[in-house]
Amino acid sequence: MAKIAVELEQAVAQRAAAGAAAPLLGRVLARGEGWSVADLICTAGPQDRPFEEQHPQVSIAIVVAGTFQYRTADGGRKGELMTPGSVLLGNAGQPFECGHEHGMGDRCLSFSYAPDYFEKIAGDAAGRSGRAFRILRLPSMRALSRLAVLACARLAENSGQRNDLALDVSWEELGIQLASSAVRLANDSPQDARDPLPSVVARVTRAARIIEESSESELTIRRLAREARLSPYHFLRTFQQLMGVTPHQYLRRLRLREAAVRLATEWTRVLDIALDCGFGDVSNFNRAFLREFGMSPRRFRKRGLH
Repeated sequence: MAKIAVELEQAVAQRAAAGAAAPLLGRVLARGEGWSVADLICTAGPQDRPFEEQHPQVSIAIVVAGTFQYRTADGGRKGELMTPGSVLLGNAGQPFECGHEHGMGDRCLSFSYAPDYFEKIAGDAAGRSGRAFRILRLPSMRALSRLAVLACARLAENSGQRNDLALDVSWEELGIQLASSAVRLANDSPQDARDPLPSVVARVTRAARIIEESSESELTIRRLAREARLSPYHFLRTFQQLMGVTPHQYLRRLRLREAAVRLATEWTRVLDIALDCGFGDVSNFNRAFLREFGMSPRRFRKRGLH
């Protein structure tokens, strides 16, 4: 995950050096009949005006680095705050725009599905048909952690990064698993009609970026609240309201995904990975990993990828 974020930072720096380079860089990683997956790096920032686009197919995108706001005309909110680990949901033909008012750049793994192909998956997974999604986002959650890790590990492999272990999962399989999980989870998610104030979104976005950039250091609610210019109580409440998790849960999940990607791609010792990812105690790391992924780190390395 850290290497994935570094590549985003490099793209942002290259655009700044080049001046008027295109803000969106994309490459198709794999495609098949009715589906495709692409690595999308956006280098837009506060100086760039959002422009309206349209989902040509059903879209499910895992945010792997950066933050942005995702809006649709019929979304019922001014925008959903997208952060690493959250999942963007889009219906075929749906107009949308992405804004970067509060930070530079983002990177997503974007899965696209032909409507008829997606309907078959949705029907089998949740017994439903028709419009794919009624919400715009799934927050970072335990139910999606393993799929996000596998997708990031495959991305690292496609980018030529170190991979000591063979990933026994295809992009097509990941796409089907992600679609079926997203449909079930979106069905269970309540719709929130409240419009967050732009100032609140800006402050929470800043806190999320601080957590992402400092995931290996200790961060307290007091420090994050001070950075957001909110009282600890109001910071905690608004962060959880917008992100779907508490700051502690968000940080812990970032660290666990980073550790899981390394377990999936390196033969580095579990102890060293735990320490590198901000866990001071390997037994605490083992317990947290078990809760998040349903198996120990060693078992995940051995069997969790199959």
